[in-house]
Amino acid sequence: MAVAISDATFSQETDKGLVLIDFWATWCGPCRMQAPILEQLAGEYDETELKIVKMDVDENPETPSQFGIMSIPTLLLKKDGEVVDKVVGVHTKEQLEQLIQPHL
Repeated sequence: MAVAISDATFSQETDKGLVLIDFWATWCGPCRMQAPILEQLAGEYDETELKIVKMDVDENPETPSQFGIMSIPTLLLKKDGEVVDKVVGVHTKEQLEQLIQPHL
């Protein structure tokens, strides 16, 4: 299951291992389309392999601003604290797996 994070918990939750961060908002239609795909992925990976977290950009403006998030959904892939990839818009499960696999 994807874990909700905040500006306050961002570093703690995303600085170790491989983490896929979903920047989203409740009013965003494409974000709602992406959510079940991310939940499906979260169910297929052990958290030691891949952790999936979600950040509501309306409730947490600081972190999206730091990473230059201009549109949502935006997905950042971090490995051991470093951003290794970034995609914007809705992506299929297959597209996300292609993004993740090289970093496992």
